[in-house]
Amino acid sequence: MGAEKGVRLDKWLWAARFYKTRSLATAAINGGKIHLNGNRAKPSKEVQTNDLLRIRRSTLEMTVKVISLSDKRGSATIAQALYAETAESSEAREHLQAQRKLSMPENGFSERKPDKRERRKIIRFIGK
Repeated sequence: MGAEKGVRLDKWLWAARFYKTRSLATAAINGGKIHLNGNRAKPSKEVQTNDLLRIRRSTLEMTVKVISLSDKRGSATIAQALYAETAESSEAREHLQAQRKLSMPENGFSERKPDKRERRKIIRFIGK
C-alpha cells in the first residue's frame, strides 16, 4: 500500500484561503504563527489528511483539522471543504468575539475631536 502524497504547508494554507499569497503564508509559518500537530513547522513540511493546524492571526486563533489536500487555489466553497474547525476552537473564537463586542463603547468612538487643551493633556500623558 502506497502512502498518500502530502502537500507543502504553505501551498495548502494558500489553497485553503487562509492567506492571499504563498509568500504571506510562508512569512506566517516562519514567524511561528502556524503549528502543525503541536510543533512549529517549516513551509516545505508536508501536510497530510487528519493533521491538526493551529493558526494565529492577530487576536484570532483557530485550530483546524485537514480533511482534504489541494495545492491549487479554488473558490471559497472548495477551500472550506479542505478543513474543519474543531469544536473547542469555534467555541473559544465565539467567546472572544462576544467579549470584544461587550468591551466596545455603545456608540463607537467619540463624536468630536479633542480640543487644544485636551490634546496638550494627551501629549503630556503620553510623554512625547
